[in-house]
Amino acid sequence: MTDVFEHFAPTPPGRSRRRTAAQRRRRRRRGRAVATLCVVLAFVAGVATAARDELGSLVQLPALATPFGAADYSGPGGEPVHVEIPAGATGTAMAHLLYEAGVVASARAFTTAFAQHPGAAAIQPGLYELLVGMRAADAVDHLAANERVEARVTIPEGFTAEQVLDRLDAQTHLTRAELDAAVADPESIGLPAKADGVVEGWLFPATYPVKPTQSATDVLSAMIARTTVELDRLGIPAERRQSIITEASIIEREAPAEYRGKVARVIKNRLEIDKPLGMDAIDAYGLGRPAHLITRAEFRDPNLPFASRVHRGLPPTPIGNPGVAAIQAAADPTPGDWLWFVTVDLHTGETRFTDDHDEFLQFRRQYQRWAAENGF
Repeated sequence: MTDVFEHFAPTPPGRSRRRTAAQRRRRRRRGRAVATLCVVLAFVAGVATAARDELGSLVQLPALATPFGAADYSGPGGEPVHVEIPAGATGTAMAHLLYEAGVVASARAFTTAFAQHPGAAAIQPGLYELLVGMRAADAVDHLAANERVEARVTIPEGFTAEQVLDRLDAQTHLTRAELDAAVADPESIGLPAKADGVVEGWLFPATYPVKPTQSATDVLSAMIARTTVELDRLGIPAERRQSIITEASIIEREAPAEYRGKVARVIKNRLEIDKPLGMDAIDAYGLGRPAHLITRAEFRDPNLPFASRVHRGLPPTPIGNPGVAAIQAAADPTPGDWLWFVTVDLHTGETRFTDDHDEFLQFRRQYQRWAAENGF
């Protein structure tokens, strides 16, 4: 025990008493200073709180950052602002985008709220409308709801140009008048010269995001560009593209999926021997009504440009907008010598092919019996 204090010399008693008194005076001064500081801080906090309450509806005041948290707005937010969330964006990437747009007070506040939100991982890419000065948790809630400003429009295979324009008019900010004006200027939307000013067949079926900033020209250009990309990918030369698209549009409307190649071969075989195609889908497109509502006289009317039982060769234009599978079938038909086909069961799609006219008539009677039994 003696070794513990052996290096400390004893303090003279007089100096000890003087030092103790001085220490007591310093402690009293520190105590008064701390008390004064607490009063000042309380006053400042009260003023800040009153100011926030008074101005909260006018401006968004961020909370002060502390060692235990990050600056955040009190919300609810002010002016709307559009923020684009790119595909594959992480929570950190989103945080910086929202911070730069003035939506959140700090990136850290957003990443904290993002980590705590159960639906944050399902946030989809796209354009969102948020507010300047939102609470970070509110911003995450809004993004997780996936209520994007942009519309997502799906164009099914075989849709006609009229159907495409109607859907864009119904599901986006674009009006039919704007769309019609864009169609009337084929050069502005990138329509190839071979299309002769007709967009039918060139509006590729797919799902398209449509942003509020996009014009009708922008959207239709994207559809035509997508068709060109697919034709390039399939290696279809420019001089064959219009005829391939026209054939594919017929295949899309006439053939169940598993028979596309065979229907394509029937079209090729008939074209090669200069025989009218005689396909109901062509007449139905031209008259704008289902084939079962077309009269025998209309089918045989040479004054109707889409009368496929009268006119030889392909119809004047495509009869819809085909997808990739139909285009592939038109470019590379299944080998065979068929000249006729009949779908004998519309429920199952069963289709019969033949190169013999009498057998074709048998197939047609088979279909007629099925139609009578099933109310067609």
